[in-house]
Amino acid sequence: MAMLEIRDLNVYYGGIHALKGISLEVEEGQIVSMIGSNGAGKSSMMNAISGIVKYKSGEILYKGQPLPTAANKVVRLGVCQVPEGRLIFANLTVYENLKVGAYLRSDKDGIERDLKRVYEIFPRLEERKNQAAGTLSGGEQQMLAMGRALMSKPRILLLDEPSMGLSPLFVGEIFKIIEDVSKAGTTVLLVEQNAKK
Repeated sequence: MAMLEIRDLNVYYGGIHALKGISLEVEEGQIVSMIGSNGAGKSSMMNAISGIVKYKSGEILYKGQPLPTAANKVVRLGVCQVPEGRLIFANLTVYENLKVGAYLRSDKDGIERDLKRVYEIFPRLEERKNQAAGTLSGGEQQMLAMGRALMSKPRILLLDEPSMGLSPLFVGEIFKIIEDVSKAGTTVLLVEQNAKK
């Protein structure tokens, strides 16, 4: 059984048919990449999985069961999205942004362990933990968005255009981190325009 399965998914924005019968499967432990240009519906698919966008027809299954359509319930099950454009909280510190990622959790010791793990993966975030997130570089903000998602303790991580707007140096670093996160046991669904990577 697939960890995540999408069957004949259709999403509309008013009269615009943004996703037309998309189907895919993601097995546990995989990194699955969906490649496409702007406007192809990649973000619409991610937002439908995350419960941010309502879909008109089709099914989204998580471990064989229908995935809820409310975003907080989706995250509670272990499905977490790093959105396109990062969407960090610019006025909060790096540390506060990371703590927001754990807002549905109540296991204090586990949250502290995961915070240390995020700092191990992204040492720059620990160096800048008291800095306002909006003052970070684009690459550092991407690291923060990924770290915030990891704080939710995801079983599957949805990454929407993680290389967008980054320097080639940061792109290489981000993709190495994606591989490391996968090797540590988190399944990854990635949408990207950078087909070469």
